Amino acid sequence: MPYHVRHLLLPRLAAGDCPPGSRPACRRRPAGGIMAGSRVVSMHWCASTGNIGVDFAREVVMKHRIAVIPGDGIGKEVLPEGMRVLEAAGRRFGFECDWTVFDWSCERFAKTGRMMPEDGLDQLRAFEAIYLGAVGFPGVPDHVSLWGLLIPIRRGFRQYVNLRPVRLLRGVRSPLRDRGPADIDMLIIRENNEGEYSEIGGRLYKDTPEELAVQQAVFTRRGCDRIMRYAFERARQRRRHVTSATKSNGIIHSMPYWDERFAAMAKQYSDVKTAQYHIDILTAHFVQHPDWFDVVVASNLFGDILSDLGPAIAGSIGIAPGGNINPEKEYPSMFEPVHGSAPDIAGKGIANPVAQIWTGAMLIEHLGHAEAAAAIVAAIEKVVEEGRGVTRDLGGKATTREAGEAVAALL
Repeated sequence: MPYHVRHLLLPRLAAGDCPPGSRPACRRRPAGGIMAGSRVVSMHWCASTGNIGVDFAREVVMKHRIAVIPGDGIGKEVLPEGMRVLEAAGRRFGFECDWTVFDWSCERFAKTGRMMPEDGLDQLRAFEAIYLGAVGFPGVPDHVSLWGLLIPIRRGFRQYVNLRPVRLLRGVRSPLRDRGPADIDMLIIRENNEGEYSEIGGRLYKDTPEELAVQQAVFTRRGCDRIMRYAFERARQRRRHVTSATKSNGIIHSMPYWDERFAAMAKQYSDVKTAQYHIDILTAHFVQHPDWFDVVVASNLFGDILSDLGPAIAGSIGIAPGGNINPEKEYPSMFEPVHGSAPDIAGKGIANPVAQIWTGAMLIEHLGHAEAAAAIVAAIEKVVEEGRGVTRDLGGKATTREAGEAVAALL
């Protein structure tokens, strides 16, 4: 096994064990240690031989600080199951999750007038990742919950990638006839910090016949290039194909600019094939030809639409994971499932936790535990394919907790 050297302070002497019988009497001096997998091997210098002797080995568990925001509705029910599965994976793969729970939600807004405290971003800054359930509840307008919590986190922490894997799992029936798992397997990569979701704009002449509203979209070279570069890099890890969503025939300035930046980026990745479709026909192709797509890159608005359509053709939004990523890891990334808070079934214990669990797999992969993430996804696939331990939206009878326990048990 190759050794990764974490910290090593050794004299310029040959390494070796103390000779038999010398250990009890040898005059030892600490000589540092090395990291071997999840074990630390402590070493000493033996004055009797002038060599380095191995003292002992102990397990070292990597601990990750993770902020938890259950949010509203079913978020409070599915997120504990995601935590359950991550803890089970941690016991197997040698890491721990140090959870800190925040009550930021529409319920909090109703009591305080704010979705999160004024210093909310400062409180989150010290964490490695944010694990979120769902936000939104009747009585609080959607734009209040979105702009009061999710968008400030996404933008304040430069989470410019919204990553949403779309896969048809074995055991799940697609609404598209004669489509199987090999036909629906794509990554939807949405620009997450600018584009159509801008704060620039306003309203004039309110409550008069001349009333108007102006909403300004923002597309920067930096914003376009970095999301497209991320898409091409991910495509190199998959089937080497990127599709761009556009509408340059109708949106005269920003979308032709998007097309120009996509063409410029494609020249840097000659090994990756490309395609480009206007958003209206692209949605039709998602339904008619889902097998055409590997990686799809889109602006904020178009990506938002496609990343709901994708899970729908894959059988259920209840199994779709998502992440808001700062690829440089300068700030914490936030991981949240695609589904909403589903107030109509909240509190009944029947919500499907698979999306939250799969989202947890994305989180732990982002923190460097790719093997653990793959094991979680494999456990999800096994539970879903066998049809036991799944909730009613997938044809089963399991409760939210039972579904979470079924996945955790396989780890």
